Amino acid sequence: MTPSKITFNSGKLNVPDNPIIPFIEGDGIGPEIWGAAKTVFDTAVQTAFQGNKAVSWLPLLAGETAHKKTGQWLPDETLTALRENRVGIKGPLTTPIGHGHRSINVTLRQKLDLYACFRPVTYYPGTPSPVVHPEKVDIDVFRENTEDIYAGIDTPGGTPEAKEWQDLLAKQGQLDKVRFPETAAYAIKPISKEGSTRLVKAALDYALTNNKHIVTLVHKGNIMKKTEGAFKQWGYELADSYDETFTMAEYDRIKADEGSATADAKLAEAKEAGKIIVNDVITDNFFQQALLYPDHFQIVATMNLNGDYISDALAAQVGGIGIAPGGNINYQTGHAVFEATHGTAPQFAGQNKLNPTSLMLSGAMMFDYLGWHQVADLIRDGIKQAIATHHVTEDFAQDDTATVLGTSQFGDYVAGLITNAVKA
Repeated sequence: MTPSKITFNSGKLNVPDNPIIPFIEGDGIGPEIWGAAKTVFDTAVQTAFQGNKAVSWLPLLAGETAHKKTGQWLPDETLTALRENRVGIKGPLTTPIGHGHRSINVTLRQKLDLYACFRPVTYYPGTPSPVVHPEKVDIDVFRENTEDIYAGIDTPGGTPEAKEWQDLLAKQGQLDKVRFPETAAYAIKPISKEGSTRLVKAALDYALTNNKHIVTLVHKGNIMKKTEGAFKQWGYELADSYDETFTMAEYDRIKADEGSATADAKLAEAKEAGKIIVNDVITDNFFQQALLYPDHFQIVATMNLNGDYISDALAAQVGGIGIAPGGNINYQTGHAVFEATHGTAPQFAGQNKLNPTSLMLSGAMMFDYLGWHQVADLIRDGIKQAIATHHVTEDFAQDDTATVLGTSQFGDYVAGLITNAVKA
């Protein structure tokens, strides 16, 4: 097989039998978890396709490793390769402090316009969890990835730039809303109609494709009416344009015009017909409801800062970010970078002890994105079986009955389960 690039035409990925997929090992524990994950990936591909398909992995540099070798935290060659090859995967990266990129992860998302941060959160039986019923958590989070605080418009207090903001607010008659204007720092969170609707569209399209029936818009529109409130409004307007949806905005309109009984009947009719019910919830209320009634949610669509909090909080309910996968996707161009969602943990580098599951599950997401669903299923099933039988890394070992494995040994064990499952 000749290695070939993945292409994107007419809104669809075209994946050859031997696709070139760039990878960034990452910093700290990155090389160790990548080694374990790659073993699982290659085994799953071989098992699923029996040599008729394979991945040609393309190593790229970023982060501290790149800086030491090239003097750049994010080399131009890395960005070019990710653009040209469409789909990639990466380990955790060190962010320089006080200079350089404010976050390499953020820069990648901005440069490639990876506007949808997709975080599926689900529970694997046997994973230690701080909640009583983690099995009720099965929520897919779609977080806007390029606006809001990611815009990086952030001005320190006591500077000429801050004084310009004071002057502008004074001109607009709003400076009295700032409690201590002379020392205040200022930041802007842009929320656009285009950015909001393409994110909500990604969530709705995913719901349609994956037989999900509840999409929840999470926002703080009761306070930030012109930004987060607008996100809710634009989200509902887009959802109303789908024949397959029934929105709570429509419910409210019917209730106002025809009464509660008619609105309730229309909602019940929509549910019976299998339509996607699109509702919304205030952010702080969502955190409470996600703890008390997580099974009330299936897909969440939200803005950047909310989504950052939400995805990590939900991950904690099912065992933490060590088992939380993530993907950053532009569904309009096909570009995507899947990643481990945790940090570099440099204090543990070289000890072969930390959990590679986040990166493995991110790889499963990547193979689903490529349409290689057999591979993704083998990876998830292998991980599920390893955890259920208590063959885990030390962070998941709940008692003396667990067989504690190192990073590479866990990868080998999961790979063995994948091979043996097909033989059985």
